[in-house]
Amino acid sequence: MKKITYYMMLLSVLSCKTQTCDFEQDKKYNKKDVVLIQPEDDHNYKKISDIEVPENFERIETESNSFGNYLQNLPLKEDNTVYYYNGEPKHTQDLHFAVIDIDVGTHDLQQCADACMRLWAEYLYSQKRYSEIHFNFLSDGKPRYFLNYSGNDTSSKVFRKYMNYIFSYANTSSLYDELKPVDFDEIQIGDIFIQKGSPYGHSIMVMDMAVNKSTGEKIFMISQSFMPAQSIHIMKNLNNKKISPWYSTNFKEYLYTPEWTFSKEDLRRF
Repeated sequence: MKKITYYMMLLSVLSCKTQTCDFEQDKKYNKKDVVLIQPEDDHNYKKISDIEVPENFERIETESNSFGNYLQNLPLKEDNTVYYYNGEPKHTQDLHFAVIDIDVGTHDLQQCADACMRLWAEYLYSQKRYSEIHFNFLSDGKPRYFLNYSGNDTSSKVFRKYMNYIFSYANTSSLYDELKPVDFDEIQIGDIFIQKGSPYGHSIMVMDMAVNKSTGEKIFMISQSFMPAQSIHIMKNLNNKKISPWYSTNFKEYLYTPEWTFSKEDLRRF
């Protein structure tokens, strides 16, 4: 991987910032100095669609080859622990419900927007839709295509190198501009809540949805990575533990997640 310039490293840092914890402390923490808060319990879920829906709700069915179906069937790790890219466990382990079984890499690259791009790219890759895999650089707003980077080598090793290449030069700001705005009433699996931020931004992805057939109320599940780069995980709903990890679409103005706050206007789509 090409060496990242100081300028691009700075842009990466500005791409995602926690509102509830001190990143500098997070970045420098020593495991010996931290008491880990473990999840309430482990789980036996093999994939996202194994997670139960609340009473009176039914999981939304998706077409077999759709992005939504791909996300619903992503495997979950048995070890319900969020790890940083360096192999150390995250200092807070009480904010997530489950951990998606996808690598975070060994560099501090796969952060918030990067996780969204990774999931979308992995879906296209699984469908062999190689020519559709591309993401815009922050520097010029132009797309970098997987096949141009790889010289038509579609091996998983080269694909993974391409993703690190993208993570190095794209962030929440570039992804925000690339995505299409979505009316919140049209929310669907695979949509992204994203903020450019001033100066910091963040992004999360809708991983699954269910609907109450009687009332029409919809609920959704969300995932994120963060800073430093860490396991992509399903977040708990700390404001409504009765339906956690699901969130209702009936929130008034703001969507409160464990580490960030979004609004309905923040919803976008690939």
